[in-house]
Amino acid sequence: MARFWADPFAYRVIWALKLKGVDYEYIEEDVFNKSPLLLQLNPLHKRVPVLIHGHRVICESFVIVQYIDETWPQYPLLPQHPYERAMARFWAEFAESKLMESAWMGQCSRGEERERAAKLAMETVEKIEELVKGKKLFGGESIGYLDICLGWLSYWLPIWEEVGCMQIIDPIKFPATSSWIDTVLHHPVIRDNLPAREAMIVYFQKRRKDIYESRTGLRV
Repeated sequence: MARFWADPFAYRVIWALKLKGVDYEYIEEDVFNKSPLLLQLNPLHKRVPVLIHGHRVICESFVIVQYIDETWPQYPLLPQHPYERAMARFWAEFAESKLMESAWMGQCSRGEERERAAKLAMETVEKIEELVKGKKLFGGESIGYLDICLGWLSYWLPIWEEVGCMQIIDPIKFPATSSWIDTVLHHPVIRDNLPAREAMIVYFQKRRKDIYESRTGLRV
């Protein structure tokens, strides 16, 4: 598996493989200086993660996790019922396109632009709050596909909040989501397979500075 150490998308794949008990090897990629191997494996998007299984190459984290689930039947991740599977995929895509995009924009911006992005992110969390209310996990009593796909909320989002000096998930306003985050972070597969927080803070602080300066031409 090709990955980048700070990439939340790669950790979805790691968690899925760990839950399935599948051994794997990984190749660390520098996403700012992409190797010929990565460009060969993923010529369309040119990004990680990439899973290599035998002679098969699978790209895009959602697709990879679904492939893992269908290839190794132990510990099913997706629900058994077709409608529930469809809903799990829908909410994973919804959170990706709405929440991750706005949270990232909030982290990388300042002033009114940051406030607008944080507001959009909170509006999406409101939908997630209703979805997880009354549940321990999205997958019920055990971690499932949607928990894996939204797992970045539990670790990356608080770091982005700290780096961007903003708050998106207020525990008082979103108690069900906050409880879900706590449950996810205490699961051994998640807890034992996360990048170092201090290194993440340093990395995203630099990314925030570089992106802001690139967008505005201002030095900070």
